[in-house]
Amino acid sequence: MEQVRPVRRRPSREILEGDSADVYFYRAQQVLEREGIDPLVVMEVFSRQSGVLCGIDEAKTLLAHALQGAAPGEAVVEALSDGDLFAEREIVLRIRARYRKFGLYETAILGMMAQSTGWATAARRCVEAAAPQPVISFGARHVHPNVSETLDYAAIVGGCVGASTPAGARLSGLRPTGTMPHALVLMFGDTVRAAEAFDRDLPPDVPRIVLVDTFKDEAEEALRVADALGERLYGIRLDTPSERGRVTPDLVTEVRARLDQAGYQHVRIIVSGGLNPDRITHFKERGAPVDSFAVGSYISGASPIDFTGDLKEIDGKPIAKRGRIPGVTPSPRLRPIDLTDWLGS
Repeated sequence: MEQVRPVRRRPSREILEGDSADVYFYRAQQVLEREGIDPLVVMEVFSRQSGVLCGIDEAKTLLAHALQGAAPGEAVVEALSDGDLFAEREIVLRIRARYRKFGLYETAILGMMAQSTGWATAARRCVEAAAPQPVISFGARHVHPNVSETLDYAAIVGGCVGASTPAGARLSGLRPTGTMPHALVLMFGDTVRAAEAFDRDLPPDVPRIVLVDTFKDEAEEALRVADALGERLYGIRLDTPSERGRVTPDLVTEVRARLDQAGYQHVRIIVSGGLNPDRITHFKERGAPVDSFAVGSYISGASPIDFTGDLKEIDGKPIAKRGRIPGVTPSPRLRPIDLTDWLGS
């Protein structure tokens, strides 16, 4: 997959000042400063799981700010990139620098990677199940708004072709993807009236995708909307709630057949509502003619993939805590990072 290049953003004040760090890193920083200790160390970061790496590019931006002004040879970072597949226990990031330049940020670095990698890996499972049909991220409503853009970016890194929030899409260099809310249809009191207003009031470059499960039978509403919008109708979205049996392969097949019979072969069918890899696979195995899948809570609710940061060398001496092998780990896939390229504005 072509890697997504994130927008460079200066880390927040809370991160740079250490307010988001585990307090013991802050206390260690105080002790080392007062004792005059600041060795040149090598830290390696790995996970006990495999997955789709994400958040490491954000960590590079943080390191670029943290390591500014370091002496020559005392700020060397090697890493993989967002979107790379990694194996369990593979080193994904190596930092060679004075400890006090970056040690305070270990919590932030690991957190950036853990949450985003969990989301990206869950997205990849959906994308693989849906292939070759595309998947769109609809998970923003399931997370705090402060992190919704990060969620959408991670989903796109995992293979989703789009995301629902403008902020998340913008972070990925894309445009947001979406249809219309049930609330709009309810306030107009009729699906066709809502569709006509949508078509009338929004710019022509916004795809005309209409919800057809609010008031009447989905197949009937799809035909009514297609009759009203004609060639301007890009697609319809099926989001039948669980109280009415959810969207099924048979429903998709019927809607597709009725649209085709009426001459609306160009109208795409988007399915959403509680989707996960198993449900997507069910649609695929039944041959349901779905054009794209919109996935929310399966991606947003993915567990973080934990990462660990280990010191492996101090002032040139191999070292490690019990259970680890001292010294730098052979990691042929790591690539040197030019930190000046990662300074966010």
